[in-house]
Amino acid sequence: MWIFDFTFVAENQYIMRTQWCRIWLFLIASIVAIGANAQMKRIVASHLSSQSAPRYLEVYECDFVDEQPQFPGGEVELIKYINAMRRYPADAYYQNIEGRVLCGFVVNTDGSLSHISVIRGVEPSLNREAVRLISRMPRWVAGKVENQLVPVYYILPIVFRR
Repeated sequence: MWIFDFTFVAENQYIMRTQWCRIWLFLIASIVAIGANAQMKRIVASHLSSQSAPRYLEVYECDFVDEQPQFPGGEVELIKYINAMRRYPADAYYQNIEGRVLCGFVVNTDGSLSHISVIRGVEPSLNREAVRLISRMPRWVAGKVENQLVPVYYILPIVFRR
């Protein structure tokens, strides 16, 4: 291709062709950058059996979408929901166990929550309560990339304090 051929007769042709080369490289880099504005994350979707390979679900990370998913009514309503629905396990309460359970889940394109997991737990009963709380949440407003609804991986801390 003549863009990358640098054996020229006149100096003007060399300048003209190197400028075209720069323009083409800029265009190629721009096209690549358009597709790379949101980072993807792969999570295990399911294990069918021990002999089959796991299937993966590709989701966007929360920080790299144009519009983040949100609880209906926003963060204030999310905090109200957590405080109203959280049940402190009795055994953990009487043993003075406190802490923050860090949970991750996927907000699907329809707003439903799936693939709920504990990233960093405190104590098994508090971990189970955090998962229960998230699994019973209403549908969220889904995240968007370039005005298209996309599945988004979201991390939410659930705090347990006496």
